[in-house]
Amino acid sequence: MLARLRRSAVLLTGALIPVTLLVGQPAASASAADPMSAAFARAATTYEVPRDLLVSLAYAETHLDGHDGKPSASGGYGVMHLVTSRTLERAATVTKQPVSALKSDDAANIAGGAAVLRAYADELGLSAAARKDAGKWYEAVAKYGNASSADVARLYADTVYDLLTEGVRATTPGGENVTVQPRAVQPDRGAYAKAKDLDNPNTLAASTDYPSAVWVPAHSSNYAVSSRPTSDAIDRIVIHVAQGSYAGTISWFQNGPRANPTSSHYVVRSSDGAVTQMVREKDRAFHAGDYNRRSVGIEHEGFVNNASWFTDAMYRSSAALTRNIADRYGIPKDRTHIVGHNQVPGADHTDPGGFWDWTKYMGYVTGGSGGTPNPHTAESVCGSGFKVIDSAALGTAGTVYLLYNTATSNNCVATIKKTSVGTASAVSAYLEVQGKTRVTDTGNFAYYAGPVKAAAADKCVKWGGKAGTSVYDSGFEHCT
Repeated sequence: MLARLRRSAVLLTGALIPVTLLVGQPAASASAADPMSAAFARAATTYEVPRDLLVSLAYAETHLDGHDGKPSASGGYGVMHLVTSRTLERAATVTKQPVSALKSDDAANIAGGAAVLRAYADELGLSAAARKDAGKWYEAVAKYGNASSADVARLYADTVYDLLTEGVRATTPGGENVTVQPRAVQPDRGAYAKAKDLDNPNTLAASTDYPSAVWVPAHSSNYAVSSRPTSDAIDRIVIHVAQGSYAGTISWFQNGPRANPTSSHYVVRSSDGAVTQMVREKDRAFHAGDYNRRSVGIEHEGFVNNASWFTDAMYRSSAALTRNIADRYGIPKDRTHIVGHNQVPGADHTDPGGFWDWTKYMGYVTGGSGGTPNPHTAESVCGSGFKVIDSAALGTAGTVYLLYNTATSNNCVATIKKTSVGTASAVSAYLEVQGKTRVTDTGNFAYYAGPVKAAAADKCVKWGGKAGTSVYDSGFEHCT
């Protein structure tokens, strides 16, 4: 039978967008072989959303795993994480799809996410020309994240745009490969340009307990003010998996009051191991039932049934945090005192789940390297005569160094990786001598970025770099 063409329309914020639907047509062979890629392509065309932006957003939320229609901790469903009482119902209204399909069918869910994103773009007044520029969708992406504050909305959107810039290579639960090629995108942050950059610790108040964390307080209803360890001894560390994204978890803990108050002391990001503290260790976070009084809780971005979230960077960073907590409170570094949420008496949770590698994790906690050391140093990269005069940690992913050669009056900048050593990943280094053009070395490198050298006698310099999604930017300094 010949396919029947049916002209329909989608209503988005008062505008009718014509859509051509094929009824009764067998799927093309490419669609049959790559159903999720085809769904992203269809949704992008139907709602005029950049396809790569749509994939990057979905990957940031779920790693393209719909979790068989089961909700995240914050009530989000499917590949696009459509959230109950927010984006889920709006997607149903716009697409005319039943909520049950939006929850469990990947293609319907992807179309629903695209429809909501387009509706936000229309509300923001994006023209047809602007919609072709992925950078112009920034505010719509930030709104899609349903963040509890402008700062967390920026964190959410920045994560999506980092993925868009660096590229995505994902394998779906069905074994399909979905990719986004790296591309240069300049995000137009609009009103969010004034929000705090939660990825830049230089702009934030320091964490009260762990120097490597940034401080983003949970809502006061989600924890109990206390005076530990005076009031209650701290003798346990509880490992959690958030069943959600990094930004989404931070937003969830900032949200309140609600019927089921929830928080943890720390949240750790998958991609680079960045750490956010949300409850002071002296206070009781609501994370582990009977263990709330005696423990510190660490949430990890991801889902228990998808091992792709559990990166080496996350393990290393979390283990360093656990080791620091254990040392300060005299907690033994063993599996009796460092436990999963599922081990807490009376717990009905399964996290961190079977994909969590306890052997690797505890090896890092007790001081084992657990990975390939970087054979290069900043001095070896920059060459003879250069000595380190400054450095800045890039989360746990690496360190950027500023060096100086007294014989030549040259500066040099190099970024040395600490994670994914030997595997090409995004890393950069730059040096800017005052009054001259900035020079940057950036790309996917196995061991380091740089060397970036320039003569800077009696000149101030800016320097910095990036590893994963952690960035350091200095001001003009080292002027003599």
